[in-house]
Amino acid sequence: MARPQIEKNKRKSCNFCADKVEVIDYKDAQKIRRYLTEAGKILPRRITGTCAEHQRMLARAVKKAREAALINYVYD
Repeated sequence: MARPQIEKNKRKSCNFCADKVEVIDYKDAQKIRRYLTEAGKILPRRITGTCAEHQRMLARAVKKAREAALINYVYD
């Protein structure tokens, strides 16, 4: 009996590209928190599926939001 082929390397699509987002706002803490781990680290592209351009914007927005005390550096 043949096994069904499983697509291993299927790329996730970038949510920001799908929504045609040009700038990620650091003040939108709810949206930014989706891309953080429980410990407060930024999730990598391979897990979130964001493109390189939006991942860089996201990292800048997270760092700016941390500095503005909108999100915590570390969660307990």
